Amino acid sequence: MANDTPLSLVVEFMEVLAKFLFYLLQAMVLAFVPASLRRKDVTGQVVLITGAGSGIGRLMAVKFAALGCHLVLWDISERGNQETAKEVKGQGAKVSCYQVDLSKREQVYQTAEKVKEEIGHVDILINNAGIVTGKKFLDCPDSMIQKTIEVNSCAHFWTVKSFLPEMIERNQGHIVTMASSAGILGLNGLADYCASKFAAVGFDESIRFELEVQGKTDIHTTVICPYAINTGMFDGVESRFSSLLPILEPDYVASTIVDAILINQQVLYIPKLLYVMLGLKGILPAKCNYILCRFFGATALMDKFVGRQRSEGAN
Repeated sequence: MANDTPLSLVVEFMEVLAKFLFYLLQAMVLAFVPASLRRKDVTGQVVLITGAGSGIGRLMAVKFAALGCHLVLWDISERGNQETAKEVKGQGAKVSCYQVDLSKREQVYQTAEKVKEEIGHVDILINNAGIVTGKKFLDCPDSMIQKTIEVNSCAHFWTVKSFLPEMIERNQGHIVTMASSAGILGLNGLADYCASKFAAVGFDESIRFELEVQGKTDIHTTVICPYAINTGMFDGVESRFSSLLPILEPDYVASTIVDAILINQQVLYIPKLLYVMLGLKGILPAKCNYILCRFFGATALMDKFVGRQRSEGAN
């Protein structure tokens, strides 16, 4: 940048302004175009979903099966995976199952190599698996904190590192990061979970920038930040104003996520109120944000948390 001249800076600024206005106008126009008219064709594509044995992972597998995709299901629960596979096969879809503990890096790498040997490249990688402890920070054992970070954050590094090189070589692919509203707004009683999801959000944005700088325009990324979903993972969580910020229904969330992937949407917050909350967070004083969170019940969200009563705890 040392050779910048006043004239070159003015020219560059005008180019930036023109592109900025173009993309802003494009986004405004597309906001009024139904997703059904903008979907890409994913027939025959290989879709790998982690945490596919239950919850949102299973629902997404079913929806991608209906689109004619080859499903690759990863989960720590072999039984859960097989149950999902049975449902997917009922739609006539091709499916492959792999039992894998996403908290173990080498196991992730080894399983990824099996997928590449047995199936080939992955077109859409959905890092969906997640766990939650729901304990106050000082009450949470070190082992549980470490496990949360390993599954919710680190596993994304290992899966993407495994499948991104082939995507770059083909300049084609899609990486989906299942984060959370707790990845954009810190919450009482979720220190380890929030940290892991904030990391996932940052990972997605950084990877997206890296790909754009490299000119890999046909490799897309989508980060998903939903509020609490009624899958059992957040059993006991209560919303003070349920009509304004209700616990989300799984099928609605899964459908919204699949639509976002099919239109190459980069960032998805569910519900839309989160866009407003995030905007306020960026401009309001911290104490004002706290007062609003307390009023809406966000500070007491985890007071009656029970959670899913099983070890794998995927999304």
